[in-house]
Amino acid sequence: MEDLHATALYDLHLSLGAKMVPFAGYSMPVQYPLGVMKEHLHCRAAAGLFDVSHMGQVILSGASWEAVALAFETLVPMDVLGLGDGRQRYGFFTNDAGGIEDDLMFARRGDDLFVVVNAACKEADIARMRAALEPEVTVTELTDRALIALQGPQAVDVVAEMDARAAGMTFMDIADLDLDGSAVWASRSGYTGEDGVEISVPAAEAETLARKLLEHDSVEAIGLGARDSLRLEAGLCLYGNDIDAGTTPVEGALNWAIQKVRRSGGARAGGFPGASVILAQLAEGASRKRVGLRPEGRAPMREGVVLFDAAEAGREVGVVTSGSFGPTVEGPVAMGYVATEASGVGTALWGEVRGKRLPLTVAKLPFVAANFKR
Repeated sequence: MEDLHATALYDLHLSLGAKMVPFAGYSMPVQYPLGVMKEHLHCRAAAGLFDVSHMGQVILSGASWEAVALAFETLVPMDVLGLGDGRQRYGFFTNDAGGIEDDLMFARRGDDLFVVVNAACKEADIARMRAALEPEVTVTELTDRALIALQGPQAVDVVAEMDARAAGMTFMDIADLDLDGSAVWASRSGYTGEDGVEISVPAAEAETLARKLLEHDSVEAIGLGARDSLRLEAGLCLYGNDIDAGTTPVEGALNWAIQKVRRSGGARAGGFPGASVILAQLAEGASRKRVGLRPEGRAPMREGVVLFDAAEAGREVGVVTSGSFGPTVEGPVAMGYVATEASGVGTALWGEVRGKRLPLTVAKLPFVAANFKR
């Protein structure tokens, strides 16, 4: 653990009795004494506090919003220019083969673009942006800020007790708030499928703010274990498992994230890495697709389980990329890639676990409906 980075909340995690594990180069809490199952259910019922400070926070600035937005559009297939001030979008960097190099969130703050990238890809992402955008656009990593997420149906109410403006925000809004004396950037978003707020706070003030939030009766600290089961129930991708540099957005069922203006026939069609591959797949489809999977019984099917179209013999049609027990649905849930002809909801498949084929069914995503405030 000596070689791992620590977030600004490391000492708080230890004081709360967290079990710490290595994750993306950081020492992170996988669970607290409450336990993964109860942490998961608490987040679905009230409000859970997550430390996501290991993720990268970056500001892009230039001569104008148009200059910054159009420059960033050379790296992503999203409509950046059309993003309103104080609004946020989900996006991803692509490569020349149409694969996803990382997924990310980006938000407009005046003429600047605020980008949050995954911890494991942080160095590569920042290098990619600097190589492609500088000197016209300045790329600044915000190493002096922490990032926390308060998620759950009571999360916004808790934040609104500190700053009433939070209550007026809708899904994917971003705003400057004052939380117990800390000037923060808050977005009404998260990665659990629940309503909630992600909060960028000066690192020196992060522990004080986190402790203040944890004083609320509705709030419990939540670790990586429950974060994973929550996002899986919500049908959300984990980079490195469900999407990676070898999977395209169309294969990953992320077509919805590519706005019409960047598609064939749009005003700014193409112009991003892998555009020819991705635009062709948007028009014609791909040979495989990410789907939801419901194994029968109580035992989860984990990452790497190979999928077949018959209980014996038959054809290999796919693989599980994420699998866990879903506390909210009270049963195992999984996601994976299957051949497009086997991707219809209700399709019967079999996963090979320790040499034995067990039944599962292609299921509609998400497993738990999103609770966002639109």
